[in-house]
Parts: sequence; C-alpha cells; structure tokens
Amino acid sequence: MNNEVREALVLRLAQESRDFEGTSKDPERNCWLVVHRHAHGVLPSEYDIRDVPEDLYLEVLARRRELS
Repeated sequence: MNNEVREALVLRLAQESRDFEGTSKDPERNCWLVVHRHAHGVLPSEYDIRDVPEDLYLEVLARRRELS
C-alpha cells in the first residue's frame, strides 16, 4: 500500500472513530473498534479476541489525537 493510500485510510478511520463517541469518549477504545472493523469486517463481539494490526491502530490513534 503506498503512502497516500495509507494516509487516506488512517484519516478515514480516525474520523470514523468519532462515530462511537455516543457510547464512549475513550479515543483508544474507539480507534481500536474501527481498526477491528476494518481488519475483520465486523465490530468485535463481547468475547472477540482477534488481533488488530498494531501499527495501523497506533497510526489511527495518533491521527485521531491530532484531529481533536
């Protein structure tokens, strides 16, 4: 994935993480949720222990903090 595509993905996921603020104001949780949905196609269930790409999660979280 080239840098422009990656940056667009990170920005989109960071913006989407705001959709979860109605249930939680925790940016770490909300970024994890959108990265999980991106990686696995669904939001996690209560007992979902699948990993998410840590590098993508950290980039999304950093961008989210820049946007706040």
